[in-house]
Amino acid sequence: MEEKEEIIRLTGLVKRFPVGNGFFTALNQIDLSIKKGEFLGLVGPSGSGKTTLLNIIGTLDTPTEGEALVLNRSVASLTPKESAALRNRSIGFIFQSYNLLPVYTVYENVEFALLLQKNSKEERRRAVTDALEWVGLADKAQSRPSQLSGGESQRVAIARAMVKRPAIVLADEPSANLDAKNSHTILQTMRKLNEELDTTFIFATHDEKVMQYLKRTIHLEDGKVRTEEL
Repeated sequence: MEEKEEIIRLTGLVKRFPVGNGFFTALNQIDLSIKKGEFLGLVGPSGSGKTTLLNIIGTLDTPTEGEALVLNRSVASLTPKESAALRNRSIGFIFQSYNLLPVYTVYENVEFALLLQKNSKEERRRAVTDALEWVGLADKAQSRPSQLSGGESQRVAIARAMVKRPAIVLADEPSANLDAKNSHTILQTMRKLNEELDTTFIFATHDEKVMQYLKRTIHLEDGKVRTEEL
């Protein structure tokens, strides 16, 4: 079986935040390698460091010490403009709040992710149509977010994250606001996209429903990797 390429490497990663006269250490000496096409979860209780780690991988934050290489780029060395360009081109985000723009249609919400790229209108149309078909919402293209259920809204958020065919999708508690049936639907959708497009999915979660679908689980506690399961 062909060895997949490494697309994320974290070495001696430390993240501290100032608190009063001292510091809070959110991440403490994290070493982690993630390969293309993984379906991986950062799992742990609130305060374990999983969202902080997701933010560094997503170039939304930088490490205090150590190194984070994402798609062969050192996160600490990126300018704000370079970070934004990397996110726009190669990283998709899915959050527990859907963050859909209420005045736009489903189609326009998904297309929004492409507007900063230099694609023609026809290229955008094909990409948005494909993304909505992937999540089973082609018939909702002209609906407004207020006309959607919670599960449909999260599927639009998945389509928006996937429309640019990113190398990496980061999902922070994506099932937190969904019932069990809708949670399984969106997780099955993401697993299918992972397998068909070889997109790397990284979750931050403490939801047992999400954990059932993970191919690899990294357990965090007090900012450290405690255990790992395949």
